Formats: sequence, C-alpha cells, structure tokens
Amino acid sequence: MKRGHRTGKPKSGYPRLYGRHAVIAALANPDRVVRKIWGTREVINALELPPVLPIVYSDVADLGRMVPSDAPHQGIVCEVEPLEDVWLGDVLEQGAEEEGQKARPILVLDQVTDPHNVGAIFRSAAAFDALAIVTQDRHAPPESGVLARAASGALEIVPWVRVVNLARALDEIAEAGYWRIGLDGEAKETLATALDGTTKVALVLGAEGDGLRHNSMEHCDMIAKLPISARMESLNVSNAAAIALYAATNR
Repeated sequence: MKRGHRTGKPKSGYPRLYGRHAVIAALANPDRVVRKIWGTREVINALELPPVLPIVYSDVADLGRMVPSDAPHQGIVCEVEPLEDVWLGDVLEQGAEEEGQKARPILVLDQVTDPHNVGAIFRSAAAFDALAIVTQDRHAPPESGVLARAASGALEIVPWVRVVNLARALDEIAEAGYWRIGLDGEAKETLATALDGTTKVALVLGAEGDGLRHNSMEHCDMIAKLPISARMESLNVSNAAAIALYAATNR
C-alpha cells in the first residue's frame, strides 16, 4: 500500500507504547520504526530483542513514570515513530483484488474519540479480519500507548485510514461496491436484515452518547440496530463493533 505522512500523530514527541503485546507487535511490524526501548533486565532478556535497538535497562518505578498512572507496562516501554498514512483508495483496491474470496468488512468510525474504545475496536477488527478502519483525522485519537495497549497488538495489523471528510470517504466506499450500514439504536431494521444478500459491507458506528451524526446517516445505504434487551439502552461502541463484525463475517 502507498503510504505518506500521518497527520494523526501526537501533538508533541513520539508515541510510547507499553505492555508486551503492544511492544512485540510493534517490533514485528516492518512498517514501524522503533526508536528506543526501556525495560527491566528480566523482560528484555526474555524477549531476546534485536541488538541494534537502543535499549535502556530500567527498574519498575522508572517505567511507571513513563506511562499513564497505573498503566500496566509489564516491564517494557518503547518509543516509536507514528505509522505512515494508509490511503483509502489503496484499501479499496486491495478489497477489489480479493474478489473471489469472502469480502472483508470495513469499519467506519464517526467521531469515536476515546482511545480505549478505538483500541478495543482495533482488536475486534483484527480478530474478525476487517479490511481496514476508517476515521476522521481531526475527530479520532492519535496513536498512543493507551490505544495500543487496548488494541493488544492490533494497531500494527489493521490498516488505519484517516480522512479529512468522512462523508466523501463513505461515497468513495460506495463507489467501490460496498453496502454502507449505519448502526443506530433507534433504527427499525435489524443488522441481520440489513446484511441479508450483501457481499461487501462497510459498518458505520458513531460515538457513544451522540451516536451517528445526521450527515453520516445520509451517506449510509441503510440504518440498522442490534436487537438488545429493553433493559439496556445501548452497548459500548467497542462491544457493538465486535458484534457487528461477527455478524458481518458469519452471514
């Protein structure tokens, strides 16, 4: 895939990833540049890290000061360069090249800004082999240790497309033959009905509380809901994404 400068990078400095899953996945990703690693001697020796990397042996207390309060760093922290951009056109081209196989779903997140939720969605996207995650650049969290930790390595696996205009991106997705299904708890149709007879699907989810914006709904082919008990008003967006992905890949 063609890549370019990523605009969704932290406002200052380089992202610091922590936890074994996030760090090991970053090291295994050929597109990721790891600048430096801090860790306890026990963890670093156990991981058998490449000798070319700058490594600083640190104690647990020092590592704790490098990550958010109470974050489970598991004895290792690494500084990385942000991943380069992935372009939507390249993702759609890859989807077209996979014709003949079962089409993989695309996830579109409409102003989901909580890094824990976005990280958890990345994890589900990897588990259900999603083609990519599409977000707005200015209304999505930057790469961070919090997001990478929640993603449990999936940040290095699932292509992340950041776009300026989500409506325009949804139009481009439709032109590539995807049926765009927006999830909304007030919808009349269920997701199972919306998926019936589809081949290529883009699932569009909004932020908790506000849900999908009206403009995003206008750029969906169908609005559907997950049929949940009346005892619960809604699901966390990361849980909804996991269920929707399962339904889309097992129809």
